Amino acid sequence: MTIALEHHAPQAFVDPYAADPADRAWPPAAAGHDMDHHLLPPPNPSERLSILIDPRDQHRLALHAALTSAGIPPRPEDRDAIDQLSALPPGINTTLQRWLHHTTSR
Repeated sequence: MTIALEHHAPQAFVDPYAADPADRAWPPAAAGHDMDHHLLPPPNPSERLSILIDPRDQHRLALHAALTSAGIPPRPEDRDAIDQLSALPPGINTTLQRWLHHTTSR
């Protein structure tokens, strides 16, 4: 038995950064409370995890951020292109990000 998924909007894409407004991580603040007393403390460097991110993953994350800030949110079908671009040498990846940043700073 196979189950076919139907897509009613073939041009629709998934925004990986979108959040469902119904999902709230924090409960609403009570009226009249001063929010400055509930700030998180600064991070403690001695408690930092010692996990290294692969350079290719760093490039992928930076490219996603640069594209999104340039107003070009990556679509699911862009994944292969982003993976290929993330595999390029660091200098080329930095240049791509600089170009994208330059387009947003105009």
